[in-house]
Amino acid sequence: MHHFAYRNGTLFCENAPLDGIARELGTPAYVYSDATIRRHYAVLADAFEGVPLLIAYAVKANGNLGVIATLAALGAGADVVSGGELERAIAAGVPGGRIVFSGVGKTRAEIDLALKHRIKQFNVESRPELERLSQAAQAMGVRAPVALRVNPHIEAGGHAHISTGSAEHKFGVAWHEAEDLYALAGRLPGLDPCGVAVHIGSQITRIAPMREAFTKVVSLARSLNAKGFSITRVDFGGGLAIPYAPDDEPDSPAAYARMAREVLGDLDVELILEPGRMIMGNAGVLISRVEYVKERDGRTFVVVDAGMNDLIRPALYGAYHEILPVRAPEKGAVLKAVDVVGPICESTDRFAKNRPMPPLKEGDLVAFMSAGAYGASLASQYNARPTVAEVLVRGDACAVVRRRPTFDEMIALESAPDWIELG
Repeated sequence: MHHFAYRNGTLFCENAPLDGIARELGTPAYVYSDATIRRHYAVLADAFEGVPLLIAYAVKANGNLGVIATLAALGAGADVVSGGELERAIAAGVPGGRIVFSGVGKTRAEIDLALKHRIKQFNVESRPELERLSQAAQAMGVRAPVALRVNPHIEAGGHAHISTGSAEHKFGVAWHEAEDLYALAGRLPGLDPCGVAVHIGSQITRIAPMREAFTKVVSLARSLNAKGFSITRVDFGGGLAIPYAPDDEPDSPAAYARMAREVLGDLDVELILEPGRMIMGNAGVLISRVEYVKERDGRTFVVVDAGMNDLIRPALYGAYHEILPVRAPEKGAVLKAVDVVGPICESTDRFAKNRPMPPLKEGDLVAFMSAGAYGASLASQYNARPTVAEVLVRGDACAVVRRRPTFDEMIALESAPDWIELG
């Protein structure tokens, strides 16, 4: 469920009309619903009531400080994959003790930063990282809490580019090497091997592969405890799918929670979850304005002012986003198949091909739905286009949580060499 709906012929975010936001802020712009963010967090937390739980929000899905701060105030932690994301989480009010650091390429500087903030857990993904972490913890005179991220060699389904759990993927340690690496972690100074972690992919519509992966991880935790380790936490990662199209019906958070409880059984551990898309996907839209309607060679191109630099998912993954006119179409309006495209000089700058759409004309506003995750966080300034402004709505109040940069700000870090005289 989300809080975007038509009222009196206009698409609203909670109690704020999207056309009003477009007038005030310009387009393109991301708009996030506070009520939806809170509801999605509560749905997941309530489904696991009674289970010791940390919901470590995946900052990569949407790293806006306003979004992270909203979730931090609800008790969420953060799953980070870089020093920058760690700094964002801290700046947004997430205490170090609720931060999990994942990722295959942690630098020594990032590890030192995380140790300084006394984070909850390092999800370690290789033997060299384990050794580097040991050296860093020793140098700082602390013990680093460690969970090895195991690769269970399980295909999650969905798009190949967001699947992470099979042998060909770079993530995690090999399943057959896990116990030997835990033995090494137990011998290395400065490490506290206290957890097991797994993450098999993103936008997973059915929980069956998750059950298979989680069963293997829980079995590993039990085996490690039997060998004298003290495994006090299990990290099940993220990956739960959301509906992008009106007829999508992914397995629900309630079904996911039932499965997780069954798999955990009587294992006495704290559970860590790393949701990103599940919380933010349907909590945001990208509003854009039609610049031209172009007829050519029997095709109709609706050219909007948002581009693949603003929302790259369709170009990158062939991802589907529902596109709604901000002004509701007239009753009985005839749909026409069109291509919805942006202004970027790339053929992949296309949001929809042969999409049946109601009549659109120059100046009309459209909303790309379910754009709250992996939208703004993957945006760029390609073609020297400013990054998109972002707005967080609560009721009828709208807060600009990221303003659009000026041209001077866009080039502030650049300069011509001193042997060139600029005109």
